[in-house]
Amino acid sequence: MSGRRIGFWYRMAAVLIKPPLVVLFKRDWHGMEHIPADGGFITAINHNSYLDPLSYAHFQYNTGRVPRFLAKAALFRGGFVGSMLRGTGQIPVYRESTDAANAFRAAVDAINKGECVAFYPEGTLTRDPDMWPMRGKTGAARVALLTKAPVIPVAQWGANEAVPPYAKEKRLRLFPRKTLKVHAGPPVDLSEFYGQEPTAEVLRAATDTIMDAITDLLSEVRGEPAPARRPDRPTRPRTDGRPFPVADEESK
Repeated sequence: MSGRRIGFWYRMAAVLIKPPLVVLFKRDWHGMEHIPADGGFITAINHNSYLDPLSYAHFQYNTGRVPRFLAKAALFRGGFVGSMLRGTGQIPVYRESTDAANAFRAAVDAINKGECVAFYPEGTLTRDPDMWPMRGKTGAARVALLTKAPVIPVAQWGANEAVPPYAKEKRLRLFPRKTLKVHAGPPVDLSEFYGQEPTAEVLRAATDTIMDAITDLLSEVRGEPAPARRPDRPTRPRTDGRPFPVADEESK
């Protein structure tokens, strides 16, 4: 089945967002050939800046396959942003609520209709001082095993240099002009988990497999080896000396 059409709201978002991204940033894009031309699929992306969803959306929009992101339900409640999220078909997530499972059901339905659902498996901006991906939550793996859809790993770098996470001064750092790097890789092989009962152990192993693929890609993008152990939460102070927030609970 084909994916979601690029409708009015997505085209409006592109008209508003693409020009400043093109003018203000350089681009380093690779791996568009790994984005399926048709059928439902999942993308799993690292998260290191408030800007990187726009950078990634720009990348995938240019492939002709638009993503549906999972976003906090509060963002849908009103105003222009809420209208834009609803109009582009993004999926609300009700955290710490009995409605939280609805996001996964909506994601499964979207994929079965031939659409793309984009996951940030970490569930939040990375809290690792060196900007490596943290331990992932299990939602993306759960949906992947239910649908058996391709999972495309994506690594991003550069948005964090323009809009650093948890920065003391919340301002754009545009100069010198930054390069937004988005690299997609081949589908993650999760076939060993198909047919297994989705226990916590199976979901954890599948999630780690996805996160390994993202981290390996990011290591290539950054040109340096990733740490041997993926951080769950910071074990040493941040470079600016401020404490990190307490890590979120594992998504079940």
